Amino acid sequence: MKIKNILYTGFIVLFAVNGTAQKASLRKADKNYTEYAYIDAITIYEEVAAKGYKDEQMFQRLGNAYYFNGELSKATKWYEALFAVNDQQDPEYYYRYAQTLKATENYTKADQMLEIFNQKKNIDKRAMLFESNKNYLEQIKLNSGRFEIADAGINSTSSDYGSAFLNDKLVFASARDTGVVARKRFKWTNRAFTNLYTATLNSDGTLGEPERFTKKINSKFNESTPVFSKDGTTMYFTRNNFLKGKRGRDDKKNTLLKLYKANLVKEEWTNLTELPFNSDQYSVAHPALSVDEKTLYFASDMPGTLGQSDLYSVTINADGTFGLPQNLGASVNTEGRETFPFVSGDNELYFSSDGRPGLGGLDVFVSKINADKTFGEVLNIGAPVNTSQDDFDFVMNNESRIGFFSSNREGGKGYDDIYRFTETKKLIRKQSLGGVVTDSEDNKGLENVKVNLLDDNFQVMGEALTGVGGTYTFEVDADKVYYIRATKEAYETKEIPVSVDKSTGKINAAVPLFRRIKSIEKGTDLAKTLDIPIIYFDLDKSVITKAAAFELEKVVAVMRKYPEMKIDVRSHTDSRQMARYNRTLSDKRAKATIKWLAQNGIDSKRLSGKGYGESQLVNQCSDGIVCTEAEHQLNRRSEFIIVSME
Repeated sequence: MKIKNILYTGFIVLFAVNGTAQKASLRKADKNYTEYAYIDAITIYEEVAAKGYKDEQMFQRLGNAYYFNGELSKATKWYEALFAVNDQQDPEYYYRYAQTLKATENYTKADQMLEIFNQKKNIDKRAMLFESNKNYLEQIKLNSGRFEIADAGINSTSSDYGSAFLNDKLVFASARDTGVVARKRFKWTNRAFTNLYTATLNSDGTLGEPERFTKKINSKFNESTPVFSKDGTTMYFTRNNFLKGKRGRDDKKNTLLKLYKANLVKEEWTNLTELPFNSDQYSVAHPALSVDEKTLYFASDMPGTLGQSDLYSVTINADGTFGLPQNLGASVNTEGRETFPFVSGDNELYFSSDGRPGLGGLDVFVSKINADKTFGEVLNIGAPVNTSQDDFDFVMNNESRIGFFSSNREGGKGYDDIYRFTETKKLIRKQSLGGVVTDSEDNKGLENVKVNLLDDNFQVMGEALTGVGGTYTFEVDADKVYYIRATKEAYETKEIPVSVDKSTGKINAAVPLFRRIKSIEKGTDLAKTLDIPIIYFDLDKSVITKAAAFELEKVVAVMRKYPEMKIDVRSHTDSRQMARYNRTLSDKRAKATIKWLAQNGIDSKRLSGKGYGESQLVNQCSDGIVCTEAEHQLNRRSEFIIVSME
């Protein structure tokens, strides 16, 4: 019977098992202002907040200013104020608030915030995964058409599979003349014994006539799925639990699968030993070596397995001993079956699984092995390698891009057959995410801006400085959500979400930054500098409202900072009343504004102003012209013009 079915039918039969966010600095300006004076927007906000004024955006900015500077305890105050104003915030604020609460050792409340964060992100994730699963056939289609395939030319009417490279030969498993053939009991089970065979590998990928591998390795039981060291002197392979004439059994009297090792000494394979993490009680099979040959990957259903079979890794020590097997985790394994690992020369893990969206049966998937031995996004490699049947045991020469895989697809000679392929186009697994960081006022690109790439849990994945013109770029995985955070002295830090899909190779994400250190001089309008859109008054009245007072506190803070500053308050209306009425009303409002500023500590000698009514419209919305409410609103404005700084 064939060893392909390790942990594949769901049970074991005799011979039948197959194988802080990182800190982002906002350095405080320490320049000596000589030619120009500057306003630190955050300082102004803090002064205004100290007066008892409450504004959602202000609290967000204050919390972020301390959070991005790593002063988490100080950020707690403002995030607490933010949630008191509005407890329905974007998910990122729940995460940030939780981090700051931990900084104050308030773990109970931090955990509560994280629970809400996880609920909100889970909703997002579920939506994303639903969309991904719903469109998985389209996504697989994008990865398809990258291989030219053909029959390997070595197949028999029995089962042939499990290929490995050995110098200029291909070694594979076959049941062609083992002398034992049994009918399949289950759809996935072929009971013919398999031994290892070898065939000369030509430069074009074609193969010579198969020959039996050495008797030192082949036994009367199953051998399969070998892997060889680059120098060809060490091999690992799968065999039923049989060594030195003894057959092992589990508690149910079944003979499972184990991994074995052999060495080539004077052209003979010898020193046959089983690996120390084998067991009579579970199966271990299908070995694969890392690029540096210091790690062995394999499939097993040992205790701790997440699904029916998982992929594991184990360290090969310098003295030839082995570490403890480690499950590759949920980033690779599922509750289904993961099996037949292979590591390519460019450090990508190929494996087969029926636990992921695929075309049917076992499909071949690939994941990049990162430097820290974690794994990147798992991608289906697409048709024609994958079909509605079992497709597995993918191996490839990294230089020629020629390789082999096994399948029980329609049209083959036997139950499983080996197919040759040539990869004609590499899988697009990375996208280019870039853009321009600009000054929001003049739209010019900003150089030397620190740009951080964050994942959807706000963990920093990369960092760059913008170049000439404010450009930046990152290499990212497809079909993920990232955040771009841009930080520069004298500007407010900004963070934007970016969704990366599978269909494009380049994503543009522009990031406009707002100045937090702004120049002021004679003629500057503080309303624009301080983002004061409108000083609101009740209809037909000139009484300062609470909302208006919040904006005016900003002006008070600046004038206290610069005691020689004098300003001219100018009030304007739209054209939707009689001109005389508008002029009178605006003049009352200007005087009410001046009076309020004087009552809040500003010497009246530093204040002047009047109302201009509708005489200085900023657009075409005069009498008789039809305009939108938004266009009329542009004309309803207050100006605070600096007339003197001395």
